[in-house]
Amino acid sequence: MDVLLTEEEQMVVTSAREFLVGECSTALVRKMELDPLGYPPTLWEKCAEMGWPGMCLPEEYGGQALPLAYLGLVLQEIGRAVAPVPLHSTAVTAITLSRYASKSMCEKILPDVCTGKTILTWAFSEEDPRFVPGSVKMQARADGDDFVLTGRKLFVDNFLASSHCLVACRSAASDASSEGISLFLVDTKTKGISSTPLRTLAKDQQCEVVFNQVRVPKSALVGKLHQGWVAMEQLLDLATVLLCTQMLGATRMDAEMAIDHAKFREAFGQPIGAFQSIQHMCADMIIWIDGGELLAYEALWKMDNGLPAQVEVSQAKAFCNEKCPAVARNSQSIHGGIGFMMEFDLHLWLRRITAWSMRLGTSFEHRERIASALLDTPGNVVLGGPVPPLAA
Repeated sequence: MDVLLTEEEQMVVTSAREFLVGECSTALVRKMELDPLGYPPTLWEKCAEMGWPGMCLPEEYGGQALPLAYLGLVLQEIGRAVAPVPLHSTAVTAITLSRYASKSMCEKILPDVCTGKTILTWAFSEEDPRFVPGSVKMQARADGDDFVLTGRKLFVDNFLASSHCLVACRSAASDASSEGISLFLVDTKTKGISSTPLRTLAKDQQCEVVFNQVRVPKSALVGKLHQGWVAMEQLLDLATVLLCTQMLGATRMDAEMAIDHAKFREAFGQPIGAFQSIQHMCADMIIWIDGGELLAYEALWKMDNGLPAQVEVSQAKAFCNEKCPAVARNSQSIHGGIGFMMEFDLHLWLRRITAWSMRLGTSFEHRERIASALLDTPGNVVLGGPVPPLAA
């Protein structure tokens, strides 16, 4: 893996940063925290014009078929700007559909994703917050030419803004096995679906979604019946590492604001950045961010090359879960009292970094998956080899 950006990758980063600096102010971010949809349609349309929703989708559906690392770079800039756009949920779901959905479903959904007309999301979490097959209790019952879905999903991202949701259900009797899980692409306006917005630390738009005898056609099935866990596991890994890139973008911006503040804020007749303790904090912050980027992009590189990447995904998330909030806390300390005022923009980054660190698996869960690869798998240790899912 080449750790340096290519000329084309640097152009993607530069264009995304310049675009978001001009189009996404902190005033807009604050406004969207109070908006029921949580995103500005005009900004999303411009993101689609930039080609972001379809950049990793096949060309036959209007995408650009670029490596996943490009999407990671864009999401890193979105995190840097804390831009309120539904790219993460849409892109992760669309990529999963492109790999596992029928051609007719892809032809119906993915072209509109590429143009920004369709926003997608996915639903997995229930009462048991772990990302393991046994946590899926929502039922899918065959009834003639339809399936009837019943259950409740939590923390569904951008549900109110989305037109379709990829839902993980248990379609067979097994309570814990990966066998018996099926995926359905459900129109969010289908009768029997109700949602309740959840107020998160990030003030982003997540919902509790209840499916009450929701009837969907068999054509809504994604992949094979009872064999949806492989697709969902890949979706979760992709969502996790892309969330890491978004978190790292926000964390780097937070660190840069603290470093700039340390250069000009004076105490005892000199900038506080002249004090060694502040210098050590700033150096640690940049080292942690650089380390997180190396881990995240290693995982994306492995995914792009068709290599097993579960261990690398968990390494990146476990590391980012601890180091990114630590950077944000250091930034608050360097800013002093002003950093804790709600009118000061710094808290926009602090809240999102902290909230994202709690999504898609805790450090303990991801470390257990890494430990399983190192200690519980027979034979020689091969990082990147097949490992069990997050702790059962």
